[in-house]
Amino acid sequence: MAKIRKVPERTCLGCHEVKPKKTLIRIVRTPENVVIVDPTGKANGRGAYICPRSECLSAAIKSKRLTRALGVDINPEDLERIKNDVKALIGNFKLK
Repeated sequence: MAKIRKVPERTCLGCHEVKPKKTLIRIVRTPENVVIVDPTGKANGRGAYICPRSECLSAAIKSKRLTRALGVDINPEDLERIKNDVKALIGNFKLK
């Protein structure tokens, strides 16, 4: 008898939909308080998740949900870098 594994789920900060963790993009605040996009999903630090859609990223930033979820103020330069990194990931993200 094969054991059925539970699929980890997370909530998107932009659209508030609960989806499997592997279908979302993780944004991390590292222990050094640097905010980065984590394509592996395994970086050390506090994580927040968004759908691979630019609308979700925009909504999470505009409503300050991303800032609240990570517990750190994100400066405009880092925000621009995050936007570019997420847009690059969206382009080659495979929906499962």
